[in-house]
Amino acid sequence: MREIFKLALRNLKEHKSKTIIIACFLMFGVAIVILGNSFLESVNRGLEKDFRANYTGDIAIGKNPEKGVINDIFGVNSTNITTELPQLPAIPELDKVMEIVNSTDGIKSQTKLISAQILVAYGVEMDLSDLVDRDDLGFDDMPISMLFAGENDSYWDTFTGVNFVEGTYPAPGTNEIMVDTRVKKAYESLYSRPLNIGDTVLCAGASSSNILREAKVVGVFNPPNENSAMFQIVYCNPDFARAFADLTYASNFENQIPDTIDLSIAELDEDDMFSSFDDDLFAIDDTSMDFLGGGIDDFDSILGDTTLRDQLNKTDEGAWHYILMKAKNPLQTNAIIAELNQKFKEAGLDVYAMDWKAAAYSYSGSVEGIGLVFNILIIILAIVVFIIIMNTMIVSVIERTGEIGTMRAIGAERKFVRRLFFSETFFLTSISSLAGVILSFIIMAIFNSLNITITNSIAKMILGGGLLRFSPTVGIILCTIIIAVGGSVLSNLYPVSSALKITPLKALNHGGD
Repeated sequence: MREIFKLALRNLKEHKSKTIIIACFLMFGVAIVILGNSFLESVNRGLEKDFRANYTGDIAIGKNPEKGVINDIFGVNSTNITTELPQLPAIPELDKVMEIVNSTDGIKSQTKLISAQILVAYGVEMDLSDLVDRDDLGFDDMPISMLFAGENDSYWDTFTGVNFVEGTYPAPGTNEIMVDTRVKKAYESLYSRPLNIGDTVLCAGASSSNILREAKVVGVFNPPNENSAMFQIVYCNPDFARAFADLTYASNFENQIPDTIDLSIAELDEDDMFSSFDDDLFAIDDTSMDFLGGGIDDFDSILGDTTLRDQLNKTDEGAWHYILMKAKNPLQTNAIIAELNQKFKEAGLDVYAMDWKAAAYSYSGSVEGIGLVFNILIIILAIVVFIIIMNTMIVSVIERTGEIGTMRAIGAERKFVRRLFFSETFFLTSISSLAGVILSFIIMAIFNSLNITITNSIAKMILGGGLLRFSPTVGIILCTIIIAVGGSVLSNLYPVSSALKITPLKALNHGGD
């Protein structure tokens, strides 16, 4: 075998041009694969660290989504076309769910969350007509934000990364809010006025019910990670958030209509309802004016008893979208999730536990999409490289037919020739792969030293953060080298097999020509 290695190295040296061509393809191919996977690894690491520490925790529990729907803590991702913005459902049978959570080992801390989307506006009325015609406004210029409301102090004990610029947390039971510095900046740019602690703003919900509420700004904070992919946030109290999240008693009303409601009007058609009206009814005279003026106090009685309506429109004080938890040992997260889901299934509860990635699907899904596209490109690149290597090897084998015939004529067996070619391929691929690793590390070191960041929120969301870096791992490097060596050996199978089919006499004759 030692003699084969020496002969293989000598052959590579003698065929310098072909060796250099194949080596360059392999080197740059390996470097591209390592760079791409290192970037994706950096994105996934940063996204996971940020979201598990500050937004989703290690484990989240929510209601099972409907078919064709994916829910996360940022809203509903649905392929169903509708005119209304779908709202996150509340956790059903919360008390039973909490019993299971409290009886499960390995949970360090837990809290609850309500999530909605709002626009922070100026004034007592919201008029967006002036904004429609402004071409200078981009998405980042609008004070649109996620509205998060946690369960009392347990939320801030679980997620401790808020960096206050000024102010304090919202007081319980108030319409107070604390805003992200990005919301403050967008508000001030949009309305050309400062936003200070103590100012009153108008919060408009993104739901179809068009909820409007006045709120007092009591705090301004920076995101825990300035390069976070997380969208801008407004924190508030649960009662304030429930109105925007449509967490009313009516939203949880299981189509049970009390017997006391008079439904007789629903049985009438238009002719029955309006046939008794004639033109005299709408004639304006003293009598009708007396009717309109004197009976104005009776207008509220037209709807009858509105007690039930008023009750159903109240926010459900016990409704929550998610239970968020942190594990004592993050490495046991998957085991805890499996245990919780088994208990939920046995109890017949319509909820499920998920990891941070599922709880932040709006962000992790986009990163996975980029990874999928990159992997497809890598596969295409690998196929092209291997085809080039195979073609080059075929040409090399044809040119070395005489050499092969001579070796066969002096007694070299087929396995000797096969080992020789495979040894050449192994040495060439190994050296080229190591060169590719070195090249990739040089590029990564230069790029990481530049600390390149992006500020656009959409780009941050797609790329998983604003800081662009490469984070190589031993696994990425070893996997890339193994694939490169294995692929090169496979690409060498056909040329070598073709060469071994040539008889020594034919090979010598071919070499003599």
